[in-house]
Amino acid sequence: MSVTVKICGITSEADALAAAEAGADAIGLMFYEGSPRHVTLEQAKAISAALPQHVMRVGVFVNAEEAFVHQALTECMLNILQFHGDETPEECSRYPVMTLKAFRVQGEETLAQLEAYPSAGYLLDAYVKDALGGTGATFNWDLAVRAQEFGKPIFLAGGLTPENVVEAVRKVQPFGVDVSSGVESEPGRKDAEQMRTFVAAAKGALA
Repeated sequence: MSVTVKICGITSEADALAAAEAGADAIGLMFYEGSPRHVTLEQAKAISAALPQHVMRVGVFVNAEEAFVHQALTECMLNILQFHGDETPEECSRYPVMTLKAFRVQGEETLAQLEAYPSAGYLLDAYVKDALGGTGATFNWDLAVRAQEFGKPIFLAGGLTPENVVEAVRKVQPFGVDVSSGVESEPGRKDAEQMRTFVAAAKGALA
């Protein structure tokens, strides 16, 4: 069974369709205003409406108000909610769809936080001071291997590229991989050829 591929930080209908054509299983819509990949509710609605039904729509939130999350969930046809801030386990449990909790991995101490969250799975990203993802930095993948012990699906993120994703998938064997800056021509603008290369590499890694 091949790895699930999520392309995060989609900001346009054209990039969303290119991701779908490349074979991505999911796209991420960033509702955090501090990100160069931020989308408004109106933009996200248009992107979601343009996508084929089989592509999962993941809403990414950072310490967002509960009412806003519910609004985005309803209006933008989201299938999964990803929480990338300081949300508590209780705050992540308030919604009627699947949730992912993202962790910026610093070391063993980060893994100790995972079990407290009732999320369907965990997304492990690189820790970069004052940045919440999309940095292009990697982390110690041995910790991602360890995180598998908690028995929930792991999405591996942080500095993945078409060049290193095969190594990452073979080492960690995660449920999914998440890429953003690694397939961009500039922040918030995806490169169709890089997306095709990334998806093919990721899905072929364990073949």
